[in-house]
Amino acid sequence: MPMSDWFLTTGSGSAAPARVFCFPYAGGDPRVYLGWQPHLGGDAEIVGMCPPGRGRRAAERSSSIEELIDGAAAAIAAETDRDARPIYLFGHSLGGLVAFEVARRLRGLPALRHLVASGISAPALLPSRRIRELAALQGRAFAEALRFFGGIPPEVLADQEVLDLLLPGLIAEFRMAVGYCYRAAAPLDVNVSLIVGRDDPHVGPDQLRPWRDECHTRPACHWADGDHFYFDPQPSAVVTLLRDLVRADQYVELI
Repeated sequence: MPMSDWFLTTGSGSAAPARVFCFPYAGGDPRVYLGWQPHLGGDAEIVGMCPPGRGRRAAERSSSIEELIDGAAAAIAAETDRDARPIYLFGHSLGGLVAFEVARRLRGLPALRHLVASGISAPALLPSRRIRELAALQGRAFAEALRFFGGIPPEVLADQEVLDLLLPGLIAEFRMAVGYCYRAAAPLDVNVSLIVGRDDPHVGPDQLRPWRDECHTRPACHWADGDHFYFDPQPSAVVTLLRDLVRADQYVELI
């Protein structure tokens, strides 16, 4: 049975005992995560989440962040019914927020083992003032303000034709993020790990502290060398964390 259009894999991890569903950041290509598969080897299969507006779904668009979250949660739940391997959720930046809300919607799903939120403030603090201000901008002003986060190479910023192709989708995703409305709910039962670049200008200890309120068990916080996109081009910090989490769970099951 084929996988949903929501999912991308390399196929090389299909025999692994666990899966990691990876949610992209605003404007991010979920295929980036597929490059992590060799680092995880046979420990887990990387599954890139392909939301509307990305890759082969470029012609689609979610009307709201709630619709995006609901669709992703439903797709993972259906896929888990088909394939009951343990699952882990990973998301960076906006993807981390989406992964958190998906974890909320998957409460009680036996296969769900862990949430890893990367480069994202506690949900209760979102959307931040900077994100709201950025989402109100257009064109070159938006592109220049985006320098704060990094992720857009200088040569892209200097190429107006490329920007004209890239910016509409990016602006739409930032505006969708501004539509997020945090709602208090019972803390997550699954364990949560946080990972952030030490030089991330957007997320620091003050932004991470309220994550404690979202989890039954205090979240583990990991600091990686680098800025907001600490895993580009070297993802060793995050893939090592993912591999360790999966292996620890497998060890517990064996004993």
